Amino acid sequence: MRQLVIFLEERSAKAMLDGLLPRVIPAGVTYRCIPFEGKQDLDKQIERRLRGWIQPATAFLILRDQDASDCKVLKQGLGQKAANANRPDTVIRIACRELESWYFGDLEAVEKALEIPKLLRHANKRQYRTPDGIVS
Repeated sequence: MRQLVIFLEERSAKAMLDGLLPRVIPAGVTYRCIPFEGKQDLDKQIERRLRGWIQPATAFLILRDQDASDCKVLKQGLGQKAANANRPDTVIRIACRELESWYFGDLEAVEKALEIPKLLRHANKRQYRTPDGIVS
């Protein structure tokens, strides 16, 4: 059995992925989402957590919000921490700007997938037209 371990900066990302991943993860692969208490906590602990992981057949993903950071610098820094922990194959993904913005990218899909009636009617509202501009 293969396992995917996903390190996240916050619990809201875990809630989103727990709703999504069971629908898309192939058979024979399990996943585990590990949320931290914000980006500083994730940045501080990630090397130690990666280095200390002893289960075989585990792939790692780090998912972090861009916020106001330079995404290339942020990704490079997290990649260096993974390399320092002898996990250079760790996949790093940066949510631009915040993970929650992904929901606003396709409200029709969210409405159908999460069965939220009338959600699509918000798609044409000014604040939802540019999802990457939603910062809080």
